[in-house]
Amino acid sequence: MKALILLAIYVISINAFAQQTNTCPDYLKVTKQKLHSSKSVDLCELTQGKPVLIVNTASNCGFTPHFKKIEALHKKYQSKGLVVIGFPSDDFFQEEDDEKETAKICYVNYGVTFTMLSTSAVRGSDVNSVFKFLGDKSTSPKWNFYKYLVDGKGNKVQSFSPKTEPDDKEFIQAIESMLTKA
Repeated sequence: MKALILLAIYVISINAFAQQTNTCPDYLKVTKQKLHSSKSVDLCELTQGKPVLIVNTASNCGFTPHFKKIEALHKKYQSKGLVVIGFPSDDFFQEEDDEKETAKICYVNYGVTFTMLSTSAVRGSDVNSVFKFLGDKSTSPKWNFYKYLVDGKGNKVQSFSPKTEPDDKEFIQAIESMLTKA
């Protein structure tokens, strides 16, 4: 009888510990295909409770040069815990029809090394689950290169329009503040 009680206490303790250490918000409990790749990425595993910068991108937009500055943010803050994820989308009719061309623009033309996912909807009835969450917590993107900062628990979302440059002082302060609180 004593052994049964100890076993029950052990199982309850393990379950409680697992719930405490599972810091993945629901919106990240998805696996997405990488841009122009057969490989997929588990967004929970990628982020592991870290602050995330999520950007909807397009290859043929006037804001496409933001890739260089977003890549600079990735390089500067990756070691401090920031995860950057790009979501190419043709919702504003400025993305290549062929993912091979999108990948070339991102990786070759702009030197992107942060995670880029396959093209998907970021608004409307077929919105992907990540942007559904962002729209519910903040606002849906009104154009390409909306930037969303999300804390590691998925509780706080800050959105920035494409007019906010990735090296804007206010934007950098928001990133640094989120990293400090992480």
